[in-house]
Amino acid sequence: MRIAVISDIHGNAFALDTALADIQKQGVDSIVCLGDAIQGGAQPAETVQRLRELACPVVMGNADAWLLTGVETGNEGTSPVQEAVRQWSLAQLSPEDRAFIAAFAPTVQVPLTAHGTLLCFHGSPASFDEIILPTMPSEVVLPHFQGYDALWFTGGHTHLQQVRRVGTGFFFNPGSIGVAYSHDQPEDNLHLDPWAEYAILDATEASVGLEFRRVPLDLPALLELLRQSDRPNVMQLIHEYEG
Repeated sequence: MRIAVISDIHGNAFALDTALADIQKQGVDSIVCLGDAIQGGAQPAETVQRLRELACPVVMGNADAWLLTGVETGNEGTSPVQEAVRQWSLAQLSPEDRAFIAAFAPTVQVPLTAHGTLLCFHGSPASFDEIILPTMPSEVVLPHFQGYDALWFTGGHTHLQQVRRVGTGFFFNPGSIGVAYSHDQPEDNLHLDPWAEYAILDATEASVGLEFRRVPLDLPALLELLRQSDRPNVMQLIHEYEG
């Protein structure tokens, strides 16, 4: 069984299409999305449409929930610009689109035959707001996974490809489809990476393999799409790609 794991599209259907074209070449059996799919980018409605067409399981992310409710449940805070983008995003979505997003699941379980279960979530198994970073010590991370019957765990949220052991199992983050970036840069001068990230988990009767993939974006085409958008503060997004 080959499972493509995607996450953090953030309304960038252009990047999603780029990743899906690569996924189609990899001979995967299924796709699962770890949330934060719609809010933030210039193509919220287009992203909903792509996910509808895929008919894959989608986990509820913190940005998905905030898009629908306007209630910030984490410690990240929101700005007037983010609220303006949220209102614009909602205006692009039909009632059916909003109902589709509201149906995203807290977690998704995928059986891996002889290798137990893959448990899919956004931040941690218990909360889409919790953060897991590779620099965090085991004594901080392990409590997030205690009590869950799975050998493989996957979550998004941090936009950072990573893998680490958690007890007798493993956790991995596939990275971000729509907003890939390095954490090693000043927050006030963010530069977005010109690629879409995802992962493939390959589980056979004999073994399990994990592959991280980065697919280059057609940056001139993406920038032209953004220039044609009426998304609030779109010039800042363009600046973050141009570097």
